Amino acid sequence: MKLGKYKHYKGKEYEVIGVATHSETLEEVVVYKALYSIEGKGENSLWVRPKTMFEEELEIEGKQIKRFEFID
Repeated sequence: MKLGKYKHYKGKEYEVIGVATHSETLEEVVVYKALYSIEGKGENSLWVRPKTMFEEELEIEGKQIKRFEFID
């Protein structure tokens, strides 16, 4: 997985800072931060999402699109 900026299909931008392993399930999760302020979380809040979900494609209005698209 490339580190750097990604754009979510809904338009917000995030920065992937690494891939971690869940200590119990050994599932890979993407560690990323929001590049905007989230109410109740502030600036640059950190998030994790299963890698398979982060990389998946969705069908929106009949089109296949990536959930997150690498931009930089």
